[in-house]
Amino acid sequence: MTTHHSAQTLSIEGADAVAFAHAQFSSDVTALAVGQWQFSAWLDAQGRVRALFHLARLADDSLLLLLRGGVAADMADALRRFVFRSKVTLRALEPRTLGTGPVLAMHTVLHDEATLTLGCDTHSLIVGAANDNHWRLAQLRAGWPWLPAEVLNELLPPALSLLRLHAVALDKGCYPGQEIVARLHYRGGNKRHLHCVVLSQEALAGTALRRDEREIARLLDVVKIDDSFEALAVIADESVNAQSSKNFQITSDGMHLQLRESWPA
Repeated sequence: MTTHHSAQTLSIEGADAVAFAHAQFSSDVTALAVGQWQFSAWLDAQGRVRALFHLARLADDSLLLLLRGGVAADMADALRRFVFRSKVTLRALEPRTLGTGPVLAMHTVLHDEATLTLGCDTHSLIVGAANDNHWRLAQLRAGWPWLPAEVLNELLPPALSLLRLHAVALDKGCYPGQEIVARLHYRGGNKRHLHCVVLSQEALAGTALRRDEREIARLLDVVKIDDSFEALAVIADESVNAQSSKNFQITSDGMHLQLRESWPA
């Protein structure tokens, strides 16, 4: 698989940019310093993830989102319905290339007119640089989801391990889906979690794996390594708990998944 992810970016600018983003997104945007980025998400009223993204603060009144799946123009159109009287401008930028840069401290942001660089510890992501896939395996193994179109508006934050990534805050004011996030955290009820797996055969991101007509796993990003395929997968807890080993058949057509790593909510 040689699919390249494009850089879908969205700018939020204006005197109320941070306040607007803090009210809409699940992370603590007010804690984000200029020159830093954080994971964040936009949820619907039922707590499902509409968008997952890197949220970078370029200036006091300027934010930039790099979407991890989805279309920036669609998200900008949807967000505009909530602007009301806020002094904020939303603008979907033209899709750009997305490539791998050198080691840069986690959460660091560097930018100029041509490029945006996000520090990811062992590497960096560069928007507007040469297009390549080298960053994808490191981020897949770190459990950083990239959401195919098939799962947008479908998964709850715990299924994507967003609390671990600090993409959801439990101690901030109300935002869309906040009550669901709090209830799942304090009372439980989430029944799917994120895993890194090795696939026995090629499959596409977004593929639903079923047993007896029941969906028990959904593949997110899939990366080819030599002759094998690794993926992030959201798997039903009951399917994982029922296995006696980390290598198990999960579909009726012979697909096997070998678990490399699993993450909590």
